[in-house]
Amino acid sequence: MNTFFITVGVGLCFLMALTLYRVIWGPTVFDRIMGVNVIGTKTTILLIIVGVIYRRLDMFVDIALAYALLNFITTIASSRYFQHYKNLTLSGFGPRQGRGKT
Repeated sequence: MNTFFITVGVGLCFLMALTLYRVIWGPTVFDRIMGVNVIGTKTTILLIIVGVIYRRLDMFVDIALAYALLNFITTIASSRYFQHYKNLTLSGFGPRQGRGKT
């Protein structure tokens, strides 16, 4: 059974490495933020898998929940920051369009 979880863990690490492409060479800041969020989500699942392998699921679930909450808050805060203070749109830099106030 541990072989299955180790295989799944290695597969998740491979998928995290593929997502790293989007983080480094993403066309916009929001793509990079979402890439980091995806890596954080996969890390949360990887923590649960490590807890199952070491038979300490109770401890690793607490760590995974704290990490997931921190990942969520960081993603929301950084996207709000870049949207409001760095004048970014979904298509890149530039003025926001389609809003009621200018």
